[in-house]
Amino acid sequence: MGVFFCGSYMNFDVLKDVGLVPDHFETARLSGFDLRIEPLANLIRSDPHRVYGVLATATHRELAKLYTHARDVLGEVYLPEAVMAETLDGKWRPALCYLSPGMETRPAASDYIDRIVASARHHGFPAWYIERIESFRQTR
Repeated sequence: MGVFFCGSYMNFDVLKDVGLVPDHFETARLSGFDLRIEPLANLIRSDPHRVYGVLATATHRELAKLYTHARDVLGEVYLPEAVMAETLDGKWRPALCYLSPGMETRPAASDYIDRIVASARHHGFPAWYIERIESFRQTR
């Protein structure tokens, strides 16, 4: 099954830590959503925006384990939502995307932003989108 990852789960070392190793992945974008990283990555509905991420394969069991970890270790509940993601070559793919409906806004940790930026660069996201990710970094 397809799943759209847009935060630190785009980093396959992070996924590997919870036993998820995608058989297949590709860079994709999702229209109608905007990115927030406050303190963890989350998407909110926003008609004029789009987000970039990684479309990967995972089983229901792997996703249950991953998002149980997000709840129990990271302290955030993410719920699945069906979406249509567009690959960079213009193909549409059905996927699950996990959203947190009740995340309390707090500053993001710099090392968390670093992991997302590194993955975004690795997967060839546009420069403007990497700047968007960087915009969540706290300046002192």
